[in-house]
Amino acid sequence: MAVKLLRAAGQFVLDRLYPPACLLCGADTMQAGLLCGACFVRLPVLGPPCCAACAQPQASSALLGADGLCASCERRHPAWEQGRAAFVYDAAARDMILRLKYADRLEYAAFLAGHMVRAGQDILEAGALVVPVPVHRWRLLSRRYNQAVLLGRYVARARGLDYGPDVLERLRATVRLARFSRGARRQEMQGVMRVRARWRTRLRGRTIVLVDDMLTTGATATACVQALRDAGAQKVHLLVAGVVPERPGLDIDLQEMQ
Repeated sequence: MAVKLLRAAGQFVLDRLYPPACLLCGADTMQAGLLCGACFVRLPVLGPPCCAACAQPQASSALLGADGLCASCERRHPAWEQGRAAFVYDAAARDMILRLKYADRLEYAAFLAGHMVRAGQDILEAGALVVPVPVHRWRLLSRRYNQAVLLGRYVARARGLDYGPDVLERLRATVRLARFSRGARRQEMQGVMRVRARWRTRLRGRTIVLVDDMLTTGATATACVQALRDAGAQKVHLLVAGVVPERPGLDIDLQEMQ
C-alpha cells in the first residue's frame, strides 16, 4: 500500500513538472504515454474482419474462408501458423513506427506493444516464448537498439511470458529490400537467420510468438520461422505492430530495412 502511494505521489509531481502530452502532436492528455482524441481517431486500429494468417484487413467477413483465411493464404499459407497486427500501417501508425525505428522515439514502444497485446491475446498463450526479429550487429551499432527487442520485452512482460531477446541471430547484413519483388526478397533472406546454439535444445516442442514492428511481404519473418522450426519449435505465430495493406501504389521505401 505504501509503495502504491509513493508511486502515485511521484507521478503527481512528474505530471506537474512535465504535463502529459500526446505522443504524436504534443497536445495535452490526461495521462502520459497516450494519444489525444484527434490523433487516436486517425489511428488505423486493426480489427475484424482480417485474415488469421497474414492479418490483412478484409472488406467483409464473407471474403474469409472457414479457417478465417483470405483467398491468398488459402492458396499458399505463410510459414507461420497465425498472424496478428495491432494497426494498419498507414497515417498515424506509420509515423509512430518509423519514429520508433529511426528517430530514437523509444516512448512509442510501450504504446505500440500494448495494442499488440490486445491484438494477439489469443496467440500469446501460456507457455509461449516471445522472440523478436533480430537486426545485424553492424546495423545495431548504427541504430543502438533493435525496435523489435523493445516491443517483444513489453509484450512478454504484459502477459507474463518467457522472453528470448537473443534466440535468433542475423548471420549477414542484407541489402535494403524495399524495391525487391517478393521472390527476390525471399531469395535474399535465404540462410540469413539462425538460432543461437544455447537456445537450440530449449525450443523443442515450444510455441513461439515472433515479434516485429511491421509486416510487408513476410520475407524476413519467413526466414525467422524456418530457423525456429529447424531448431524444433512446434508452432510459430507472428505478432507485429503494423501490417502494410495490399493496395497498388503504396509507398514502402522505408520498410523491411532491417
